[in-house]
Amino acid sequence: MPLAHIESLDHEGRGVAHVDGKAIFIEGSLPGEVVEYASYRRKPSYEKAHALTVLRASSQRVEPPCPHFGTCGGCSMQHLNLAGQTAAKQRVLEDALWHIARLKPEQLFPPIAGTGWGYRLRARLSVRYVASKGGALVGFREKHSSYVAVMDSCAVLPPHVSALIPVLKTLIDGMSQPDRMPQIEVAVGGSRTVLLLRHLEPLTADDLDRLRHFADTHGIIWYLQSKGPETVTLFHPADARLLSYELPDFALELLFHPTEFTQVNHGVNRMLVRRAMGLLTPRVGERIADLFCGLGNFTLPIARLGARVLGVEGSEGLVKRAQENAAHNGLEAQCEFVVANLFEATEESFAALGTFDKLLIDPPREGAIALVKALRRGDCAGQGATGRRWSALHRIRLMQSGNPRA
Repeated sequence: MPLAHIESLDHEGRGVAHVDGKAIFIEGSLPGEVVEYASYRRKPSYEKAHALTVLRASSQRVEPPCPHFGTCGGCSMQHLNLAGQTAAKQRVLEDALWHIARLKPEQLFPPIAGTGWGYRLRARLSVRYVASKGGALVGFREKHSSYVAVMDSCAVLPPHVSALIPVLKTLIDGMSQPDRMPQIEVAVGGSRTVLLLRHLEPLTADDLDRLRHFADTHGIIWYLQSKGPETVTLFHPADARLLSYELPDFALELLFHPTEFTQVNHGVNRMLVRRAMGLLTPRVGERIADLFCGLGNFTLPIARLGARVLGVEGSEGLVKRAQENAAHNGLEAQCEFVVANLFEATEESFAALGTFDKLLIDPPREGAIALVKALRRGDCAGQGATGRRWSALHRIRLMQSGNPRA
């Protein structure tokens, strides 16, 4: 078997080595290790491989606590301790900034990290009925496969959600068409847990009775989805409140629908918002723009600290939710929200929003390239024709400590 000396980790948690000038990406290996490996995909300039034997182990290697690690495709870094995961993800960020944009940060803040287990408050579980494996399977897909991993628990889900996996299998087994229910989404907020069942065929009266009984027994809320996202509806209990999460530093409660975007780790989100507000330092009398504002995760803390804030978001539904959250927290007088596609922003469309003392930019994964181009260079430097001076806070979406699914 060929040997490789692992030099670093890539953004998917694979060890990177070079053998005879070719890059080899080796799953299950860590920097500093010497491993035997077997390739499962070969290309002219690189190979993808599995580590077979670790001949020299890293001091940061740990025994993965999850019995499904290695088969389940949900996690990729459980064999690395949490401090090592944090450091590796920071290196991935620095490497990306340099190799893609030739940028080196003037300042790096300490990583924001949380617990490595039980933190994931949102998940999309695959469902597959496989008679040869005893019936329904519920969980994440296997690595490099469309098959659903055989699992009865998940260490990154909250314990009470992990404990539902075996009983969800039994529930699906008893449904009228268990092979027509491909997915269950999980969303946890406050003391409430939502399960959203995707079903491809109409449910029978007996199916609905089973779902009601399951919800009442296990204290969850069912939503159903028969076709596209527009068909998501609350099923049982019919009077269930929306989910929510709190930002206690700012005395805020934010409500959200289970399909609306929120951070998967509410604890890390609290630390993130606290740091962002410390950097932005909103003050009474300032007007601040929160771009890609979502349901108000940063908008409302800015308002709570006394500034007037304009939240801009491309989704009409999220803007409506942000307005509701502002009213829910008594901040509607300080908040204004508009629907705008910031990916198509121009200098003129941005100028139409008015003048601001500061900006907070929280872009989705695709980034904010068009928006940055729309900011006139003179304005950003404080030398524009209108004399405006901008203070911009850009947040790059980081992979979180203990978040091997990131």
